[in-house]
Amino acid sequence: MSARLPFRTISEAGVALRERRISAVELTRLSLAAAAAEQPRTNLFLAMMEEQALADAAACDATLAEGEPLSPLHGIPVAVKDVYCTKGTATTCGSRILANHIPDHDAAVVERLRAAGAVIIGKTHMQEFAYGITCNNPHFGPVRNSHDVTRIPGGSSGGSGVAVASGVVLMAMGSDTGGSIRIPASFCGTSGLKPTTGRVSRYGVLPLDFTLDHMGPLAPTPHDCALTLQVLAGYDPRDESSSRAPVDRYAPPLEPTLAGLRLGIPTSFYYDGLQPAVAQALDALQKKAAALGATLVPVDTGDIAAINAIGRVILLSEASAALEPYLHRRSEFGADVLALLDQGRLLPATDYVNAQRLRRLVMARFESVWEHADCLLIPSTPTTAPKIGQTSIDINGEQVDVRLATTRCMRGINVLGLPALAIPSGQDEAGLPTGAQLVGRRFDEKTILATGEALMA
Repeated sequence: MSARLPFRTISEAGVALRERRISAVELTRLSLAAAAAEQPRTNLFLAMMEEQALADAAACDATLAEGEPLSPLHGIPVAVKDVYCTKGTATTCGSRILANHIPDHDAAVVERLRAAGAVIIGKTHMQEFAYGITCNNPHFGPVRNSHDVTRIPGGSSGGSGVAVASGVVLMAMGSDTGGSIRIPASFCGTSGLKPTTGRVSRYGVLPLDFTLDHMGPLAPTPHDCALTLQVLAGYDPRDESSSRAPVDRYAPPLEPTLAGLRLGIPTSFYYDGLQPAVAQALDALQKKAAALGATLVPVDTGDIAAINAIGRVILLSEASAALEPYLHRRSEFGADVLALLDQGRLLPATDYVNAQRLRRLVMARFESVWEHADCLLIPSTPTTAPKIGQTSIDINGEQVDVRLATTRCMRGINVLGLPALAIPSGQDEAGLPTGAQLVGRRFDEKTILATGEALMA
């Protein structure tokens, strides 16, 4: 394995920085060295920002010398997916079409990270235009899973998942349209948070979908995701989807307890078609939750397959509209992304309008779930990471399409706009990570983060 940072979590590194056991510059140099060592093995970055990172780290040290840090992220090496605009640094979205795109501004997420003192070391590799779940990029090569380099890391935020799992950084930003934060978290063995729609600004992010895109972190633990969300959450008038809902205090309690929590266990769909290791890990999490004081409550989540179908129609239509300005350069797209864009252009407008109409109905109906449960426990992905290039995967003797299997527990949560936290749940017999998800009420990230931290303690 390549070199890793000497700290497991943001909190551990923060304590060392405040106690002057390490400087931000020293920590950043270690992160950059780990990235250089890991790059040939997993192909996790598209661009490095070494000069800017070291300058930012030096400024962090100067601030620390004068007093208290700006935030828990102060001096912490992080990375951002190459979908976030970074002033003066290429933002390609994993596409040759945008190879010369040098933004003149930072994305809102980048602004807030820098204002909090986080040190951005580079732009992580990803699926082209964030449209897919493998990170098998035809232009810049595949991203490889740090647990087994013959396997995918998940997508589209695969580079971010690998950056955290390999210990190169302590947080990496992803984006999630149909699972693109939570799938890499599941396959790479990290935590990953998709916040509520409107909780984190999308300003300065190259869009894939106008109503399904969400911005969020991948990090070693739910607590690290909470520290990051505290920095990122809040209204931004530059983003028309941004919410004015009050920002909570997200850090979980120090003592892991789930006393009084009603943990919803869906009675259909989500627990069907799982590889044995995934099912066994979920069973163990249920037992742990009960031991920590939670009440396990069977819940009816309705027709999730229909909600997923709504999501596919919306994504196909809106992604084709978002990328319409580039479609005259057909030969420069990867074949996989181009095929999806062409499918979207063939969908009738009536299908899209009906999908959005049905979306509003299912969102209203799903609210009844919260009469019985405070959050849900479901799988992240029904399998562990497939091999690079693998198109179907065996689930209990049945060959299932990799893309459909990988997104089946993800896509509907984007349609509903609910917050979801992916956490590591265990390993299969080959040592590959399995994952689970906690899904909560709108703007109740606090509950799922506290629950996830307790289950991982």
